[in-house]
Amino acid sequence: GSKVWLTTATLDGHDFFALAIDAGTGRVLLQKRLFHTDNPEPLGNPVNCYASPSPVIEPGRVYVNFGSYGTACLDSADGTVRWQRRDIPCRHYRGPGSSPILFQDLLILTMDGVDLQYLIALDKQTGRTVWKTPRTADWNDLGRDGKPQREGDERKAFSTPLIVDANGRKQICSVGARAAYGYDPLTGRELWKVRHDCQGVAPRPVFGQGLAFFVTGLGKTEIWAVRLDGEGDVTDTHVVWKASRGVPRTPSPLLVDDLLYMVADNGILTCLEAATGQEVWKQRLGGDYAASLLYADGRIYCFSQAGLATVLKAGQKTEVLARNRLADGFMASPAVSGNALFLRTRTHLYRIEER
Repeated sequence: GSKVWLTTATLDGHDFFALAIDAGTGRVLLQKRLFHTDNPEPLGNPVNCYASPSPVIEPGRVYVNFGSYGTACLDSADGTVRWQRRDIPCRHYRGPGSSPILFQDLLILTMDGVDLQYLIALDKQTGRTVWKTPRTADWNDLGRDGKPQREGDERKAFSTPLIVDANGRKQICSVGARAAYGYDPLTGRELWKVRHDCQGVAPRPVFGQGLAFFVTGLGKTEIWAVRLDGEGDVTDTHVVWKASRGVPRTPSPLLVDDLLYMVADNGILTCLEAATGQEVWKQRLGGDYAASLLYADGRIYCFSQAGLATVLKAGQKTEVLARNRLADGFMASPAVSGNALFLRTRTHLYRIEER
């Protein structure tokens, strides 16, 4: 399209904005304040911010979500607000992180806070609630006083769900604290669940080769491959393999054909066989990483928090094609449109394209 849509918020968390940028020139076309709060909760961490969730776009509309601080639908032509919601509760504690997704006529939000944990689907035309499904994990985190330990921090998660088609059955693959789930996207019914022991999961799952691949989160950080044809608790029957070396806590993994790539937060890039979890190769990139990997035109792009961009050839052998640097560093994941890369650093938005 002709516009790049971003969200941002003031550093103190009082005001929340949508921005539209001219994709050709970089000119700011719209900067619209959508929400204000007098009492934002402190983030308490150096990674997340008050506007971490990415917008989701379709022809004529853009949907923005700031967790419990507000959700809105805007006309993508002029930025007119079609509808808003400020009544979807969740104590994020360390800030919102899960991005919204679209499925048919639904906008689906993930609210994994310390007090409440659920998925909610809104009618994308009106914003009204269509369904709401609570998480069913066994938390096992109550202290002697009967309250969740660490204020419920072990129930928190930041991951964005993925809509998949598994053997003709559409489902939401979603990872939360203590469990990963499959849901019917039209009704919210829980289809299956896989139990794990971690919390604070941020990476998004990926799907292919008939398997979903998801990172468990903080604690015993692993990546699991799971078959999606089960019903109920499938922990003991549908986990195909697990791996623990080089697994990221923040960046999402990447699946290209039959190979799974992941860059750990400490800068080690690992390639696994998707079918077996066996290591194919690994490469130390250097630096710390929060941005997810990007695949385009046979190449894998990696962007570090210090601003290092490394380009590698996808395949069975490691081959570095290029290294470049943007001084202000990457926290946000990259995007691609046509032959252009759109890179958001801590201070700027860049369009990179060979002319």
